[in-house]
Amino acid sequence: MSFPIRLVTMFASLLFAGSVMADDVREPKGVVELFTSQGCASCPPADATLGQLVAQGDVVALSYHVDYWNYLGWADTLSSKENTERQYGYAKTMGRSGVYTPQAVINGRDHVKGADLAGINSKVESLKQGGQGLVVPVTAAMRGDEIEIEIGEGKGAADVVVAYFTKREQIEVTKGENTGKSMDYWHSVYDVQSVGMWNGKSMKLTLPGKIMGKSKKDGCAILLQSSGPNGEPAAILGATVLMVGHKKN
Repeated sequence: MSFPIRLVTMFASLLFAGSVMADDVREPKGVVELFTSQGCASCPPADATLGQLVAQGDVVALSYHVDYWNYLGWADTLSSKENTERQYGYAKTMGRSGVYTPQAVINGRDHVKGADLAGINSKVESLKQGGQGLVVPVTAAMRGDEIEIEIGEGKGAADVVVAYFTKREQIEVTKGENTGKSMDYWHSVYDVQSVGMWNGKSMKLTLPGKIMGKSKKDGCAILLQSSGPNGEPAAILGATVLMVGHKKN
């Protein structure tokens, strides 16, 4: 039995999206940071949305598991107080009095509900069109056992921030609001480090590659990010993603 080419192409596209294969983000349109929790009943759809964003391959997609829902009966195995502090830092930057999950922060400038794929993509595009996208080129590659980062010219000053993440983890939740669910988590951040300062001029940085992690599933995002008066995260000016094993000749 034969199928029309159009149907075969559509089927292949659905398989690709479902497997979440796109890791290379050469020229991202924006950065999407999802704040989520394994103990939050409304978060699984947002976690799936992040997987779709990874599959799209046109944004830097990161997941930060917060710890303030751990009291509900299940301690999120990927959560940390640092992730929670990052979300509260964004709240201060945006003049908000509180935080929520699932929350998607776009380019460090604005936020939308984390499960709203159309809304996230729309916000990424509107920020880009309004000159608040990723305006400074950032590239990264593995050279031997080192990470080589290159940042272009632009206006302003910013920190060079590296967010280390695990590509994919599947978690069985046995307690709390998501009891009995097996959930996939993509690009879960486990460490964020500031590795340098950028003052508008092009620059290069070299980092030891061994800090990328134990597994070839690991990677990192390099964010060129401005900060508020007390060091809280603010607008992201440039970004890229580097997966372990992607080497520069």
